[in-house]
Amino acid sequence: MKDQIQIRYTKESSAGSNLSCGGNLSYLDLVPGQTILDLGCGRGRETIEAALALGPDGLAVGLDLTTAMVEKARQNAAGTPEIQTGQARVSFVQGDIESLPFADETFDAVISNCVINHARDKKQVYREIHRILKCGGYFIVSDACTREPLPESVTSDPQAWADCFGGAITREAYLASIETAGFPELEILKSREYVKNGYDFISLTIRGTKPQIL
Repeated sequence: MKDQIQIRYTKESSAGSNLSCGGNLSYLDLVPGQTILDLGCGRGRETIEAALALGPDGLAVGLDLTTAMVEKARQNAAGTPEIQTGQARVSFVQGDIESLPFADETFDAVISNCVINHARDKKQVYREIHRILKCGGYFIVSDACTREPLPESVTSDPQAWADCFGGAITREAYLASIETAGFPELEILKSREYVKNGYDFISLTIRGTKPQIL
């Protein structure tokens, strides 16, 4: 499945389309000096915007599965005057969202747009998000889920996974995977229903906070 996803997004790295199912920056409580992570950063647009808001003492990190997307994001960052002059800091790395290459409790916030549905193990992704968030840190994730389970003919199709389709699970299963990963209270910031390939889909924007240690 990951090979199909890499092929698709390598092609998309030079396209002008917006692959996201929601823009999340408006939901972030960005404070200068914070460190944030953008999972599935693509060409890096939102990561760079976040870096500008965080200022020279903050850091925005973008992670993507594909080499081509990371290279394109770095090119876009290099062409941003504020980053060139040190007024903002940004970094882009290649990695897998099910095994994040970061130390525990590194980030104040995590954002992700229509990426986690590609993962085989959604719970593992949210375990990783929980691990790398500081206590009291939070995530804002937009993602696609379904009203009813997709048939095996879809869930076993690698191209359907690459097309932000085959990896989607039901709303109930998706939210349960987050809660069992260590986020007991979730807030649905936005919900939109639509039909894709004849199936009822739901686009959710979710906020979850890593509990403070008492």
